[in-house]
Amino acid sequence: MSSSRPWKLILFLICGVISLLNRNTVMRRIKYLSKSEELDMGGTLVKQPLPTQRIERHSPFLLLHHFGPTEAEVGMTPMDVGPHPHRGFEPVTFLYSGGLRHKDSLGNEGILSDGDVQWMTAGRGVIHSERASNEYLYRGGVLEGIQLWINLPQAFKMVPPKYQQFRSEEIPFVEKKGVKVKVVAGNFEDKKGPVSTHTPVLALQIEMAEDARLIIETPEGFNTMAYVLNGSIRNIGDQPIENGFLAIFEDTNEPVELQALSESRILFLSAQPINEPVAQWGPYVMNSQTEILQAMRDYQIGKMGVYID
Repeated sequence: MSSSRPWKLILFLICGVISLLNRNTVMRRIKYLSKSEELDMGGTLVKQPLPTQRIERHSPFLLLHHFGPTEAEVGMTPMDVGPHPHRGFEPVTFLYSGGLRHKDSLGNEGILSDGDVQWMTAGRGVIHSERASNEYLYRGGVLEGIQLWINLPQAFKMVPPKYQQFRSEEIPFVEKKGVKVKVVAGNFEDKKGPVSTHTPVLALQIEMAEDARLIIETPEGFNTMAYVLNGSIRNIGDQPIENGFLAIFEDTNEPVELQALSESRILFLSAQPINEPVAQWGPYVMNSQTEILQAMRDYQIGKMGVYID
């Protein structure tokens, strides 16, 4: 009986090594890390990991701004973005804390509070503003959020504009050991996000306790990335991803496995790439410079509506 123990131990170790090797080979690796460039926008710190000098875009994702956290006293506003136009893409706001007021030329007006999400399809053109809400000005506190720009394919660039807003409690979530995943768009495990999108998008807001692990399956052919708002995580087999960094994963079909090295918040994004030319000028994202010039003219002659505050 005792003579068989070494063989059992060797067999156990071999199985463990094989399991570890298989685990590492089937998980998606990081292609590159993008460090945020820090910007000052009217007294509010903005971290911008996309675009940078190294990475122009990761289709269909065009821009990611992490604003705050900024502490504001009562009556002080850390954000006041006046009326401006958009065409050809979807500006999305994930508000983690604070209060914002959205108003646009379609007559939509919404107040975002802690945990709310605003998903706007600019389509053929809309004028909107984003300012601190009156409630937030009255109480003060910390303002923090992410604005994400998602490109639209040529077939949908001139669709009618659309405004979607979801309260934090309207967003389904998956909770497991040390992990909470809010499913904003797409499908994760048995939950489906409430956002209606023109092309397939998976958007997950993730909170992880230290040492927690999470495996995320993504649809075949999707471009995938993860931004760390705070804390530190590690993609299994790769270097740590610190706060303010955007990890862009390899173009493979394997799942992503994340481990939290400390208590962390992550925005995980995966979407079908758009294999079309991109022409961008400020708030317009089209397929050609001619279309950009047309957007500018349409805005000037009032074809994107009239904004009344």
